[in-house]
Parts: sequence; C-alpha cells; structure tokens
Amino acid sequence: MKQSQFENQHQQDWQAFSKELGRLERGKADHKASQQFAANYRRLCQQLSLAEARGYSNYLVAHLQQLVMRGHQQFYRHRSPIGAQLIGFLLSGFPRLVRAQWRFVAAASAIFFGSLLLMALLVYNVPELVYSLMEPDQVASMEKMYDPEAHRLGRFAERDSGDDWMMFGFYIMNNIGIAFQTFASGLLLGLGSLFYLLFNGLMIGAVAGHLLQIGYSETFLSFVVGHGAFELTAIALAGAAGLKLGWALLAPGRLPRAEALKIAGKDSVRLIGGVIVFLLLAAFIEAYWSSMTFASPHIKYAVGALLWLLVLAYLLFAGRGSHAPE
Repeated sequence: MKQSQFENQHQQDWQAFSKELGRLERGKADHKASQQFAANYRRLCQQLSLAEARGYSNYLVAHLQQLVMRGHQQFYRHRSPIGAQLIGFLLSGFPRLVRAQWRFVAAASAIFFGSLLLMALLVYNVPELVYSLMEPDQVASMEKMYDPEAHRLGRFAERDSGDDWMMFGFYIMNNIGIAFQTFASGLLLGLGSLFYLLFNGLMIGAVAGHLLQIGYSETFLSFVVGHGAFELTAIALAGAAGLKLGWALLAPGRLPRAEALKIAGKDSVRLIGGVIVFLLLAAFIEAYWSSMTFASPHIKYAVGALLWLLVLAYLLFAGRGSHAPE
C-alpha cells in the first residue's frame, strides 16, 4: 500500500486518538471514549509497526511514534512505576529504538568502526603514523599500560585491587563524557558528531595498530575484548543520536526546524539513556575484569566473544514481540 493511501485510510483515527490523548492529559477524558482507548492504542501500535516495516517517510513514522509514546504514558500512568518503566525500556524499548533508527546507527558505526580499522591497519604497516596523532610521551604511556610484565593492565600506574572502585568511577566519568560530547555536538548540523566519531575511531585505531605492531597484541586484545562490546557500541550509538539531531536541522521536512528538532531530540535522548547503561556496564567490566591478569588471555577472549554476541543479539532481537515503546 502506498503511503498516501495508508495516510488517507487512517488519518481520521489518528486525529481522534490525538484529541482523546489531549483530554486524558488534561484530566478531562470522556468515559465512553476512554473505554475504547486500549483498543485504539493497540491499533496505533500496529500501524506504527507497518509504517516502519514498509519504509514510509521519517515524518510519518515520527508522527506515529509521538502518538504512541504519548499513548503509552497515559496507558501505563497509573500502573507502571518508574522501576517497571526502566526495566521495560531496557528489555524492549531501547533495542527497538536502535532498530528504528538503523540508518543513523549504520552511518555512525561505519564512520567510527571504519576509521578505527583503517587507522589500525595503517599504523601497523607504517608505525611512524602513530606520532601524527599522539605525542611520544602518550605512546610511551600506552606501552607501559599494556606491557606483558604489568600486574594490572590498562592503567597508567600500578594499583592494588582496593583501587578498582576508583578506576570504576574514572571510567564512568571519562566514557560518559566522550559519549555526551559525541551526542551533543550533533547540534552543530551533525558535523560535531561526525568529527568526534572520526576522531575517536582514529585515536583508538592508532593505539591498537601500534600495540599490535610492537608485539603487545595478547595483553591489549585480552584487555579490550570484554568491555569493548559495550563501550565501542555505546560510542557509535551516541554518534547516531547526535547525527539524528543534525539531520533534523538539515532536513526538517514539512516541519519547522524547532519542531523537527524537538521530535528528534526525544528519540535521541532515549538513545543516550541506553548508551549510559551500556557505559556503566563497560566501566564495571573494565575495572573488575579487563584489568585482571589472573585469567588467561584465552578465557578473556571467550568471555569477550560471548559479550559481543550478547550485545548484537540484544540489539537485533530484543523487544520484537512488543510494538509499544517502553
């Protein structure tokens, strides 16, 4: 079915649902109409799913998403506490949102992971290139952090296990700062997000290529493979959220730019909510697992592979049985 036919067929229902939402939000709902609200809400969720599956315009999908989110708030307002809403978002709402924004996610991932891999290959084959991005003392610090003789990996100075909680806090602040920077700079017409995705990809790639080239592959890869599943994915998703903001400003469609940005901002902020959870998990793994040397590299590789599979399966398949955003 063409989009115009789909809109003509359901436009009156959407307008009626919007009016009923307005009455509910003002606490002046009609009792008879309220009895039909659940059925109308489920029907709207199905229509949103169809619009997404058929590739209808971003304007239409965003409009239906707004109606569904407002309906969700009213539907669960008196029965879903904050904790249940958060769990629902993490179990289904966040992965569904990532899939709904797959174009921005794909673009951000291509820029970030593409630049990372390209720079790693270049530095591995032309070692001097690492100094085009990093100062010699920074390179020396990185070598010390991943020296096979180190008792704790990935740290500028030797620390005992009692300091793990301090590193946990440091990783949280550092990673969330990078993610927020990548996201918020999307307001610069998306150019800021593009820059930080590229910059972080090049920096991480340069470090990886250099450490692999000097023979520290086992200590470096066994350190990053575990928390990297959450941390690297989170950076790409933060970039996707920023690109969505930039695109709303560049191509608002039939909406005023302020309204387009407002709509895009709601989805982008929800994406960042999931990103923060990913970064908390990454910080915990990095502080309490990645830096440890008691586990053999092979065990770390196995755990890391499992975590990458879990992250991919979660983003690709979680929440497919539900059409309502959490």
